[in-house]
Amino acid sequence: MNLLENIRESIRAIKSNLLRTVLTGLIISIGIMSLVGILTAVDGMKHSLNQTFSSLGANSFDIRKKRSSNDNRTDKVYPDITYEQAIQYKQLMESTSQVSLSANISSATIVKSNNDKTNPNINIVAGDEFYLQNQNLNLERGRGFSSYELEYGNNVAVIGKEISDKLFPKIEPIGQYVSFLGRRFKVVGELEKQGSSMGGSGGDRTIVIPLETGRQIPRAGGFSLTYNIKTSINRAEELPYVMGEATGIMRNVRQDKLGQEESFEIRRSDSLIQSLNEISGYLKVGGFVIGFITLLGASVGLMNIMMVSVNERTREIGVRKALGATSQQIRLQFLIEAIVICILGGFAGIFLGILMGNGIASMIGEGGFIVPWLWVFVGLTICVVVGVLSGYYPAHRASKLDPIDALRYE
Repeated sequence: MNLLENIRESIRAIKSNLLRTVLTGLIISIGIMSLVGILTAVDGMKHSLNQTFSSLGANSFDIRKKRSSNDNRTDKVYPDITYEQAIQYKQLMESTSQVSLSANISSATIVKSNNDKTNPNINIVAGDEFYLQNQNLNLERGRGFSSYELEYGNNVAVIGKEISDKLFPKIEPIGQYVSFLGRRFKVVGELEKQGSSMGGSGGDRTIVIPLETGRQIPRAGGFSLTYNIKTSINRAEELPYVMGEATGIMRNVRQDKLGQEESFEIRRSDSLIQSLNEISGYLKVGGFVIGFITLLGASVGLMNIMMVSVNERTREIGVRKALGATSQQIRLQFLIEAIVICILGGFAGIFLGILMGNGIASMIGEGGFIVPWLWVFVGLTICVVVGVLSGYYPAHRASKLDPIDALRYE
């Protein structure tokens, strides 16, 4: 028999034992689904977060106070970036870049309107005139803060889309009032919908108020605000030079002595993407190991079922050999049958894996539907390899059967 005839004979044998074939293919499909599903989910999450981080721009960097260093000898606490330091830095950098200042006023906040209130999951951020632009937050309606409101700290607010939909589902939010942190604010703007990322909703659950207003709100426990500084430039290729200049200015502003480490940290926006790539690499390795272990169990199950198939078809093998079939043809027939079953199960597993992976990714971030062609190819290749490894021993055993003994087999 040639290769085409062997394939046809394998399909005929598969059809004659349809239930067993479906169960065997299901074992393979579950293994492939877990492998492709996990890797697709990682790619989908990476794509979504890449879009989120890239929207912040590759031509900006953030300055924040340095986190405490923790080792066996000391736990050094670095001072907060004060308002005076942030303003001084902004003034010194305004000739070469656009600097925005902000402070996180409160998280897990309840916001109320006259008729409704939100869940305790709203972030309150105080920002200056460049905050919305540097954070890539666009207004869907209304306006930003006027210079008068920024200077005198008026009780005005720009609210996220989710907050607007919750508190003002049927009316225009602009001009309405919301209350939080013991104050009443007039809504002057509404942010465009940002979408979810990492299980949150970014700007959709954020309220932005003027920086001066945020400074006037008493802090729980009497803690002072720490200010975040974002610096943006027009030409991304000049970013290393500007970061060096910013480091020198900030050291001077913070009075970090010569030879002493910085009491602040500077981080580029695209460094988040680099960190994300490293994390996703580890996730892929973990996903591949989990999928491989699942497929290993599936291959053992396939080998066991093929051994049963050989025992059931012993008389058939004897008849074929008596009619002139060679050991190589018998071996090839059973081997092709195992490979065909694996490929059929693999196609089902890849389809289910892509749906599962995109479903998981969609719950974490909105990045569109992804078809991971690399993992599709890898999945099919693994199916063929599993079919060969699992089917070779049963096929070899079938090819070594003595035709006389096989014909006598009951």
